[in-house]
Amino acid sequence: MTETIAQYFVDNFSDVLSDELIVFIVSLLPILELRGGLIVAKLLEVSFFKAFIICFIGNLLPVPFILLFIRRIFSLLKKIRFVNQLIDRLETRSVRKAENVKKYRLWGLFLFVAIPLPGTGAWTGALVADLLDIRIKHSLPTIALGVFVAGILISAFSYGLLGLIGI
Repeated sequence: MTETIAQYFVDNFSDVLSDELIVFIVSLLPILELRGGLIVAKLLEVSFFKAFIICFIGNLLPVPFILLFIRRIFSLLKKIRFVNQLIDRLETRSVRKAENVKKYRLWGLFLFVAIPLPGTGAWTGALVADLLDIRIKHSLPTIALGVFVAGILISAFSYGLLGLIGI
């Protein structure tokens, strides 16, 4: 699914926006995040190091805002009837994911963000950290490290780095 969405961005925006800006925007988005950004970067033939830096920064940029403001934003959005159900589902899903992280706290949060599976990443990790009341001074560096490791893992596949090291 990520590949299909990534291809959509390449097909529809490469004539209008610079390759680097497309990669940055995709990296900002929930669900796609760094993983989708790296796929888009590869499709647009952006060099690995440039792509990695752009994706890393793009993926981390929303995290402090999520950690600081998500409860207030959810509280305001719950006042809108048709959005209330969506927020409730998102919170319920995040609470279920938080159960996996709760036992190991920071290590659990790191692994949750670092292992590139659907539904895990910086956005959901920040939401889980907030639900578990993990302070921003601990959660932000943990999420950043998880994003970095996820980036390395995804890069190994999307940029063929495994072939470079003989695996």
